[in-house]
Amino acid sequence: MTMKPFSYLPIMMRTDQRDALLIGGGQVAVQKMRLLKGRCRRLHIWAESMHPELEALIAQGQAVFRQGRVEEQALREILPEMAVVFAATDDEAVNEMVSRQAHALRVPVCVVDNQELSSFITPALVDRSPVQVAITTGGASPVLARRVRQMVEAMLPARVGEAARFMQQQRGWLKARLPHVKQRQRVWESFVDGPAYEAALAGEEASARHQLEQLVEAAEGVATRPQGEVWLVGAGPGNPDWLTLAALRLMQNADSVLYDNLVAPEVLDRVRRDAERVYVGKKRSHHTLPQRDIESELLRRAQRGERVLRLKGGDPFVFGRGGEEMESLLAAHVPVRVVPGITAANGCAVAAGIPLTHRDCAQSCIMVTGHARADGTLNLHWPSLACKGQTVVIYMGLSSIGELCQQMQGHGLPAHWPVAVIYRGSCPDQRCVKGTLGTITALVQQQGLESPVLIIVGEVVHHRGAVEPPAASSESTSKERA
Repeated sequence: MTMKPFSYLPIMMRTDQRDALLIGGGQVAVQKMRLLKGRCRRLHIWAESMHPELEALIAQGQAVFRQGRVEEQALREILPEMAVVFAATDDEAVNEMVSRQAHALRVPVCVVDNQELSSFITPALVDRSPVQVAITTGGASPVLARRVRQMVEAMLPARVGEAARFMQQQRGWLKARLPHVKQRQRVWESFVDGPAYEAALAGEEASARHQLEQLVEAAEGVATRPQGEVWLVGAGPGNPDWLTLAALRLMQNADSVLYDNLVAPEVLDRVRRDAERVYVGKKRSHHTLPQRDIESELLRRAQRGERVLRLKGGDPFVFGRGGEEMESLLAAHVPVRVVPGITAANGCAVAAGIPLTHRDCAQSCIMVTGHARADGTLNLHWPSLACKGQTVVIYMGLSSIGELCQQMQGHGLPAHWPVAVIYRGSCPDQRCVKGTLGTITALVQQQGLESPVLIIVGEVVHHRGAVEPPAASSESTSKERA
C-alpha cells in the first residue's frame, strides 16, 4: 500500500524574539544547532553528553545547557517558552515523548528523520542573508533537495545578501519619492535588471545609489500612470523546463497574463502569483474570446499601464497569430516585445525521438495547419505536400486526419507511408502512435487520442529513437509503447 505523501506549507517563521530548544548532543544535534544559531533569541540544549562544537558554543555564552535525561514534567514546563523544538537523539522513546508533549502544547516540533512524529521539517537552505532559499521535497528525498541546493548555490551571486540589504536601506526614501506601488515596482525591476544591481553586488553603494536615483528621476518624469506594453511570449510545447530564460523573466514581471488552451498548467505555474490570469480559450471550434476581442483586451490593458503577457503555446509566430496581434498593437502605438518559444514541430518531434530532417530520407521540412474550412475541407496545396524526400508536420490536424491521409495518398504517396501522431509532446503524459497513411486514422481512434496532437508524415518516423519524454511517468511510457 502506497502511503499518502505528507503536505507542507512553505513559510518563513520569525524566531529572533523567541527561544528554541534542541534535545540531543551528538553530530545530528550539531547540524540543527548550526541552523538555529543566530536565528533565535536564546538556544537551549538539553542532553546527557555534549559534542565539542556544542560545548564551545555554550562556553561562548551563545547557548544555555541543561544536562541529563529529558524528564517529561520538566519538558512540559519549558516547552511553552519555545518557538520550536528539535529532537535529535537516538532514543526513540525520548523522541516520541518530546513529539507527544510538543503536539499537546502546540509547539512546532521536528524529530529528525521521523516525519510521523514531526509537525514540520527543515529544508535544504541556501543562505545569503537576508536572502534565503529553502528547498524541500516534502521529505521524499533529502538527497535530491541537497542536489537542488547545490545548483541554486552555483547560480546565486555570493554578495546577493549585501545587495538585498542595500535595497532595503533605500525603501524609505523611495516610497516617499514614488507613492504609487507600480512605479516603485518598475524602478526596482529596472534596478535589478541593470548595471545598478551589479554595482550593489560589487559593494559599490555610492554608484548603485546614484543609478537608482536616476531611475527614480526618470519615473518622476512620466505620468502617474506608467507606460504599458505587451509581451508576446512562446510557452513551448508544454514542458516548463523548456521555457527560455527571457520567457521566465517576463513571466515573473507581468501584471496580467492572457493565455489559451495550449499553455500547460505546469507552465502557467511559473507566472508570478499576483498577476491577473485571463483565459482566452482557443480550443478548436470554441473560442472563449474571438481573435479581435483578444487584441482589444491586450490594447485596453496596455493603455491603462499594465505589462501584459500574451502567453502562447509553442512559438507566437508559428500558427499562433502573434503577427496579427503585434500589428494591431503597433498600429495603436503600444510597445511590443516578442520572445520566441520552442514550436511544437521541434519540441514534440524531439520528445518523441523523431528527427525532422535526415540525410537519408528528408532534406526539407514543411509545417502546415490542419484547420478545416467551415464545410470540412482542407485548403492545402497537396501536390507540394505529397512528396518523398521531405517531412510534413501538421498542426491542429486531428479532426481532419482522415482527409489528410486520403489526399496524400490521392496525390502520390503510398498507403504504407509512415505517420506518427504525438499527443502532448514533451509532457509527462505524452503518447505517440505510429502507423501509416492507410492505418493511422483507425489507430488514433482506437487509442482515443484527443487534442492537442501533432502529426508527422515522412520516412523520418522510421528513424525514431528510444527517447523518453522529459519527466515521463511509467504510466505514460506504457501507453506510448502500446
